[in-house]
Amino acid sequence: MTTTDPAGPAMRAQRPPQESPQPRRSLPARVAARLGGGVARVFLIVVGLFWLMPTFGLLVSSLRDPADIAASGWWEVFTAPAQLTTENYSRLLRNEAVTDSLWSSVLITVPSTVLVVGIGALAAYAFAWMDFPGRDWWFMGVVGLLVVPVQVALVPVSRLFGTLGIFETTLGVVLFHVAFGLPFAIFLLRNFFAQIPRELLEAARLDGAGELRLFARVVLPLGAPAIASLGIFQFLWVWNDMLIALIFADSESAPITVALQRQVRQFGNNIDVLASGAFLSMVIPLAVFFAFQRQFVSGVMAGAVK
Repeated sequence: MTTTDPAGPAMRAQRPPQESPQPRRSLPARVAARLGGGVARVFLIVVGLFWLMPTFGLLVSSLRDPADIAASGWWEVFTAPAQLTTENYSRLLRNEAVTDSLWSSVLITVPSTVLVVGIGALAAYAFAWMDFPGRDWWFMGVVGLLVVPVQVALVPVSRLFGTLGIFETTLGVVLFHVAFGLPFAIFLLRNFFAQIPRELLEAARLDGAGELRLFARVVLPLGAPAIASLGIFQFLWVWNDMLIALIFADSESAPITVALQRQVRQFGNNIDVLASGAFLSMVIPLAVFFAFQRQFVSGVMAGAVK
């Protein structure tokens, strides 16, 4: 004799399905979840304030009289705000060596950035979407150049520039920065351009677009975030460089980094000129970064998603 369920199939259908047990999280995951709240934010804010403290101290020192700098620390300005003055910057801007070096920094940084971005974008498009013999081998060679240290090329490039007559000139410094900036630029932009849908490029080709028009009208607008990120990186690297300029530039074409180093060697204790000059040289790349901050963040996020 068989028995039947009095609830019937309708009641069995209405029973909620049993939930599968949640997987047990590891100890690091539980610790990270608990620290991801307000405690982590407060900790990061404190770390950020400590990180910015030397920069703020440099700013305050650049606005103090040399006698006050020698007598007390920069934090004394909170109790004696009358110490703040702009005389250091006035004296700095009257220093022809510093003002000429600022102009030299612009003449070195802007062409180096524009050439690396322009040539790197063209080469990256070729490696990503054009077929030519040995394309993969050439790209592997470009990637291999990323691991070549700058110090290895100083002596042979110096001899080459001396033979060509461009040693200790602005052109020589620019060419060196372009040569060592192109491998990273090609590698970065090629990986970004390769994520563009092939159908979009094929549709543009069917409409009669050539390679240059395709590059200018389709690839460049889509790759603007990555190009902006590369431009910021290259600008910061070249602007803050001192090793290459110290070797390949003379006194007339030396950038601000070399000029400040020579001020230390020549005078030794002129902290007022060094503080104001260092802060002024730091403000310009910061202004460039904040001007292109939105494109930089978009490029980083796009690269993370893709």
